[in-house]
Amino acid sequence: MNFGIFSMFNTREGLSQAQVFQEWFSLVHVAEAMGIDSFWLGESHFRPNRAVLASPLIAASAIAAQTQRMRVGLAVQVLPLANPLRVAEEAAMVDHISRGRLVFGVGRSSFLESYQGYNVDYEESRALFFEALEVIRRAWADAPLTYEGKYYSFHDVDVVPKPYQRPHPPIRVAVESRDTFPLIGRLGLPIFIRHQMDIPELQELLKQYQEERHAAGFTGPNDVILQIAAYVAESAEQAYAEPEASTVRQRRLVREALGRTGDREAFERLKRLSEVSYEEVLQRVAYGTPAAVVERLQAYQEALGITGVSLDANPGGQIPYERVVNSIRLLTEQVMPRFK
Repeated sequence: MNFGIFSMFNTREGLSQAQVFQEWFSLVHVAEAMGIDSFWLGESHFRPNRAVLASPLIAASAIAAQTQRMRVGLAVQVLPLANPLRVAEEAAMVDHISRGRLVFGVGRSSFLESYQGYNVDYEESRALFFEALEVIRRAWADAPLTYEGKYYSFHDVDVVPKPYQRPHPPIRVAVESRDTFPLIGRLGLPIFIRHQMDIPELQELLKQYQEERHAAGFTGPNDVILQIAAYVAESAEQAYAEPEASTVRQRRLVREALGRTGDREAFERLKRLSEVSYEEVLQRVAYGTPAAVVERLQAYQEALGITGVSLDANPGGQIPYERVVNSIRLLTEQVMPRFK
């Protein structure tokens, strides 16, 4: 199973933005040295009290230049907010800088502030997403691109550079809304999921995804990465108590942002999750001793057939740096070997 760390470069109270960047890039080096497989980068706009990672591709470029082994993944690039040709060019550059370690994760997000800030109509986000993805895939081909769509029109454009990985970096799509699972299944692309619905419903949605994959001619098992908060400590008491304040803060910020959610399904899903108690939150995260985290991840593996995890190692961003490093150390030394 692939083990990755996820970050949007969460802001920690009391730190300047410069210190936030310094701390997260330090954790990148920790992850590389300790044997983490992938480092996943989210995209966040106009949320100064939550995160500073406005461009995952720029961060990926810096990380690629400072590391040698880890894959560098986007989780995700929000496609409707950017010109797809520019994204294709920049992603191809990062693929070269990393010498083929880029994973191109994409999605459309459900929060309105990004769309409002960029003056993009959220109601068009799904159609924009699929058209942008099609443009990017064609732009990475060897032939010049000519494309005429509803939102984008290009004529005889030869994108340079082409990606280091051929035909292109692996593409992975974030799926959250119910009708997105079968849509992405038809494209045959690997996916990210989160534990935002009950396990039986996720199982049914993954079944729909697989059925559509197979119907479209894509064989083999699903390739699914679970994005989940994780915190490992020497005792159960530490593992539950040390991330509690940060986790509760994160839930509060989600609750405060609900009015800026783009669609009704996302609103209802996030509202339900933001109102649960911390004890209920613990049922949807991987907090515990190494043995308990192994057991939790094995349960997800058995129930959902996951092939990897993208672990939010500092959920809420307020856990002290030294404790996050210790959690990653326990993860790599005592949890990961059980899945290799």
